[in-house]
Amino acid sequence: MSTAVHFGAGNIGRGFVGLLLNEGGYELVFSDVAAPLVDAINAASEYTVHEVGEGGVDRTVTGFRALNSAEDPQAVADAVATADVVTTAVGPTVLKFIAPHILAGLALRDPAAAPLAVMACENAIGATDLLRDEIRAHAGDAWEAVSGRAIFANTAVDRIVPAQPAGAGVDVTVEPFYEWAIESGPFGGELPNIPGAHFVEDLEPYIERKLFTVNTGHATTAYFGAQAGTPTVAEALAVPEIAASVSAALEETSALLVHKHGLDAGELADYRATILRRFANPELPDTVGRVGRQPLRKLSRHERFVGPAAEAAEAGLPVDALVAAIGAALAFDDPEDPQSVELQQRLRAEDAASFTASVTGLEPSHPLYPRVERAVSERQAAIGSDAR
Repeated sequence: MSTAVHFGAGNIGRGFVGLLLNEGGYELVFSDVAAPLVDAINAASEYTVHEVGEGGVDRTVTGFRALNSAEDPQAVADAVATADVVTTAVGPTVLKFIAPHILAGLALRDPAAAPLAVMACENAIGATDLLRDEIRAHAGDAWEAVSGRAIFANTAVDRIVPAQPAGAGVDVTVEPFYEWAIESGPFGGELPNIPGAHFVEDLEPYIERKLFTVNTGHATTAYFGAQAGTPTVAEALAVPEIAASVSAALEETSALLVHKHGLDAGELADYRATILRRFANPELPDTVGRVGRQPLRKLSRHERFVGPAAEAAEAGLPVDALVAAIGAALAFDDPEDPQSVELQQRLRAEDAASFTASVTGLEPSHPLYPRVERAVSERQAAIGSDAR
């Protein structure tokens, strides 16, 4: 039986990537560092993925086990050594921590075995490339010996998995919609069997369409919703002014996608409408706090706001709505989120120019820079006014 090792046994891992791998006939081996979660998975013989919303069904997953990579790294390496597929859903910043486990498995892998298919399923452009580079860095001189034992393919993934209801155990609640696009080139025609995934020659348009629509739109809704005091994303979109602000931001990112990739404007309009319907799903109680968390990362140079806005500004395209969304992100003040706390502290401690350069990565000569610096200054002025 084919085996897939998936790093990150959280809700995305169980409710999306692991589900599709299971439906492809893979025995699932989850790897995680959260001991209670690993124990809960190993105590279960099956779990259910509940799709809520129009067309949703319940899907049962069987044939899985979990390993604790912190307590038993050798078991993880052994699993990788004989696996057919390795996937991740850990967050881009965590890839460097799982790279040694994959490298250890590749070192143990039979050189005559078929190459291991490695796919990082993260909300980031080129996440698998990043993972490969981390593995190469850890390998050093040994990289040449093990590099031929794996195929690295970038992916674009999309499924909303909200915070889970209390007492759900290892069951997962998700929306019915999902998309998993995988670049086909690295496989040379020998594609892994993953029902529901689709393989494409050029992944970049899929990645950027998703990131600059779903991720940009989701975060924009959350930040404007937080300002308005609405607890959930669905409730935020029910506010006409917020819905208009989100739509305006996505119209700007769509204009960039048309300009950059030649995507069809009409198809993008339909895609935006689908995305907004998904966000408004009342059966997904996704909070603005969960979606808005980690604002410093989301305001960084190649993320969902500054990334598309910078390219649009370079092309002379409108960015007013994206800059307004950046302003809303700067106002995100959630004491439960460490990055939000740091964001507000830095806005108080740094001047606008230093903050803009360090957080967004924009050079002062960039056409977007003065617009963002002005938004920073306005947020700092509002903080000062509130303090008085």
